[in-house]
Amino acid sequence: MATETKLPVTKPSSAPAVGSETWRPFQALRNEIDQIFDDFGSGFWNRPIRSLARLERDLSRSISAPAVDVAESDKAYEITAELPGLDEKNINITVANGALTIKGEKREETEEKKKDYYVSERRYGAFERHFTLPDSVNPDKIEATFKNGVLKVTLPKTEEAQKPAKTINVKAA
Repeated sequence: MATETKLPVTKPSSAPAVGSETWRPFQALRNEIDQIFDDFGSGFWNRPIRSLARLERDLSRSISAPAVDVAESDKAYEITAELPGLDEKNINITVANGALTIKGEKREETEEKKKDYYVSERRYGAFERHFTLPDSVNPDKIEATFKNGVLKVTLPKTEEAQKPAKTINVKAA
């Protein structure tokens, strides 16, 4: 019976994964609030009110990397990411230098014309996630599927890694 664990697919290391950054989704919001308090203390009422468009832009940039689930079974690791609004043609997965990279880009344009108004919106966003591959993964057999906005990347283990653990009997000396 295969058991699944929610363990990261990384080796312990003192250095961060290739090209990775710490994901801090609320840092832009905190910076904006700090700036508002700074402005308030130094003549807030004499300055024009700051636009929330910059805050929205900063937040969308910081939250653009999707969260993923990583599961391990006896035969493989599986990375699952929810990518709503994307098509498989907008997703790129590469393996190089012992790392798996998932990239994606979303472009959305809406236009609405009515008698009294006209609205045109454009949203663009890209993300990139890096995972250091354990030595137990066979990089030649990695597969990916995308269905209903959910990406599943299967990382099969090598034959050596799939062998059951050997039990060593302890003898009295």
